[in-house]
Amino acid sequence: MKTILKVKNMTKNYGQQRGVFDLSFNVESGEVMGFLGPNGAGKTTTIRTLMGFIQPDHGRVSIKGHDCFRNAAQIQKDVGYLPGEIAFMDDMDGMEFIKFIAAMKKMPNITKARELLDYFELDPKGRIKKMSKGMKQKIGLVCALMNEPEILILDEPTSGLDPLMQKKFVDKIKEEKQKGTTILMSSHLFEEVEQTCDRVVIIKEGRQIAVEKMKDLNQNHQRTVILKFRYPAEAADFAARVKNAALHENQVTLQTSGAMDPILKLAARYEVVDLETRRQTLEELFLHYYGKEHTA
Repeated sequence: MKTILKVKNMTKNYGQQRGVFDLSFNVESGEVMGFLGPNGAGKTTTIRTLMGFIQPDHGRVSIKGHDCFRNAAQIQKDVGYLPGEIAFMDDMDGMEFIKFIAAMKKMPNITKARELLDYFELDPKGRIKKMSKGMKQKIGLVCALMNEPEILILDEPTSGLDPLMQKKFVDKIKEEKQKGTTILMSSHLFEEVEQTCDRVVIIKEGRQIAVEKMKDLNQNHQRTVILKFRYPAEAADFAARVKNAALHENQVTLQTSGAMDPILKLAARYEVVDLETRRQTLEELFLHYYGKEHTA
């Protein structure tokens, strides 16, 4: 598979432990890569470096083999970019701004932009400075997507969107993925990442702490299994035969990352009245990397 985005030993040091340090990851052609980390972890710095707005102190950052800082103008032609903080011309109305960006991108028409406005249910009339955060975010998404770029770099793309629009955004990303678009997307919404991404990069205090395939995470996530037995004695007997089982009256709770078959076969020997399983979420994994307790 062809590498489209490449970050190799990239450091941008702002002093006092701020910035990003020795970051390395690739995004392959047609891949959707999630970029996870709390505010201040270095996500936006990395994204701005990829867009050529910042020159790294060390290392190399490239898109399609071109250095992101030296060839920024060339790279930006191929990239649909949504910044975390969008710089609008507040005195324009929404459509004027979209037409302005379309002219900068040398688009022959704005047919696609109008389709996206319909899709995101946005009326672009009215001054941008009077628009809500969600309306401004929709305009940013339209501008990022309207020239149908082969690469998308999106910084917190659903910030300010209501749950319905978040779902429509997820559907749009899935559609772009089907088309073969290469996507790097930072997000705080773990469900959104789970639904759309092939892999995730997790960073902490500017340092990369994991690159994981979503497929592997889905297979290796721990499960919480709760079994409720008709009789406390049977619950106690079952708990004695299973590792790391917690017993409370007629209920047994256990954690497993392996196959469920042995547990189910053992449970079949008893009178089980209820069985509940809950898979570890990406959010719990993220909190685990940050040394915090797993959420309930």
